[in-house]
Amino acid sequence: MLRLRTLIALLIVALVGLAPLAATAADGDEEVFQAALKGITASSFEEQLAAIDTLAGLGDPRAVTLLRALGGGMLQVRKSDGALVVAERDGRDYILSDPFTGEAMGTVSRRDVDKITVNNALRGAITAALSRLALFDPDVAKRREAVAAALKYPSPEMATALNKALEAEEDADLRRGMERALAAARISSPDKAERLAAIETFAGSSDPDIRSLLMPLQDEATESDPEVRTAAAEAIKRIDNRLALFRLVGNLYQGISLGSVLLLAAIGLAITFGVMGVINMAHGEMIMLGAYTTFVVQEVFVAALPPAYLNYYLIVALPVAFLVTALVGAALERGVIRFLYGRPLETLLATWGVSLILQQVVRSIFGATNRRVANPDWMTGGFELVGGIVLTYNRLIIIVFAFAVLIALAALLRYSFFGLQMRAVTQSRGMASAMGIVTGRIDAMTFALGSGIAGAAGVALSQIGNVSPNLGQTYIVDSFLVVVFGGVGSLWGTLVGAMSLGIVNKFLEPYSGAMLGKVLVLVFIILFIQKRPRGLFALRGRAAEM
Repeated sequence: MLRLRTLIALLIVALVGLAPLAATAADGDEEVFQAALKGITASSFEEQLAAIDTLAGLGDPRAVTLLRALGGGMLQVRKSDGALVVAERDGRDYILSDPFTGEAMGTVSRRDVDKITVNNALRGAITAALSRLALFDPDVAKRREAVAAALKYPSPEMATALNKALEAEEDADLRRGMERALAAARISSPDKAERLAAIETFAGSSDPDIRSLLMPLQDEATESDPEVRTAAAEAIKRIDNRLALFRLVGNLYQGISLGSVLLLAAIGLAITFGVMGVINMAHGEMIMLGAYTTFVVQEVFVAALPPAYLNYYLIVALPVAFLVTALVGAALERGVIRFLYGRPLETLLATWGVSLILQQVVRSIFGATNRRVANPDWMTGGFELVGGIVLTYNRLIIIVFAFAVLIALAALLRYSFFGLQMRAVTQSRGMASAMGIVTGRIDAMTFALGSGIAGAAGVALSQIGNVSPNLGQTYIVDSFLVVVFGGVGSLWGTLVGAMSLGIVNKFLEPYSGAMLGKVLVLVFIILFIQKRPRGLFALRGRAAEM
């Protein structure tokens, strides 16, 4: 107990001893602050610049409002007592307020105040000082912006402010950012050791802005020390390697994203063309109808429901689009295609005519202009990975949706009674009919399923672009390429074909351009089917035997 009392007494003595020191430091800062205020009113621009630099270095929040008023030309000196005031013109008079608290200080005539003249040099110093003072702002977002600016525009003056801000910063992410900005400020230090330390700090970075900061250090004209030049060149090389890797990852992600779009567009065609042997040139219009159905559902939500419910319109649009396009597909099969089985060229011409009719119907109802379909809040935005790779939520959700549709369709065909009947009709129509399967009904249901999936693809595509009557024409050729390359009638071949074409296209685009890249892919597929006419994964059935 005696030892505990002794420790408490020593602690009290220590705190009492430190209190005068803290007060002395605070008093010292206040004295410097008041001296800087006098420097602001000096007649010499050099003294004013020094005062602004001092205020920025102190990190006192009172300096922010003062410097903003000075930069805006509203900071003046009241003649009666020499106090700094913010003066706002009101006719021939001025309304005064305190530059620190904003408290009203009355109205005076123009003769009672002296304006502090501000030139371009002072305005530049004020802007730089405010950016340094933002490091001490209570708002985390403003401090983050200040750190980003300090990293992009480093300076020795910023290094002093960053050192002081680091002492008070509690946010771990901001502290790391301040340390990087401090290293950037030290790149221009006259001390060789500090420059080498800064280079070592940035050697593991993947930021292109950091690379730009290091570039001058490998040039003999701007850096005389060979050791610093060598270290900078090595750091830039490591950054370049890392950026190249991230670009590779970015292209791979973009390729998978494009592949998922192609998969959604082609998976319905894999059924109608691959399984039924029908060259359906109206498949793109089924995608277009699904997109327009999404637009209609959105407009119904906007007109009939509170705004908060708009985030859920896509959940309703998906089954509605599936049903609408499935019904259109069933009507097309019963009304046209069932009379043309076994005559692929005639189905091509007939469905091409149907596609033109559907496009014109849509133009007559909705007009020829594009229609915008909004993303729900949960599909808006994205997150940034290292190296500047941004993963948008709408693309990620479409990728997941495409794979979910593929898995659900594969399960339906493999484990359902309808899937069993469809496979039986595909392998031998005559035997299936002899076993009691109503082949006409299976044909209609199969075509309706493929069209419904195309409608679901239209829902997804409406989230990454505008909806227009020509939407389906954008994907119809690519859809046929995917189905032919992957293998007629094979769902897994459709997956491999879509992902292959999507990834190859994205890797070719930076070197050959979008159009030439598509031409090269088309040439490759033509050469490929010369060797493997049935594609990567060939199946038996009416389409394969023709």
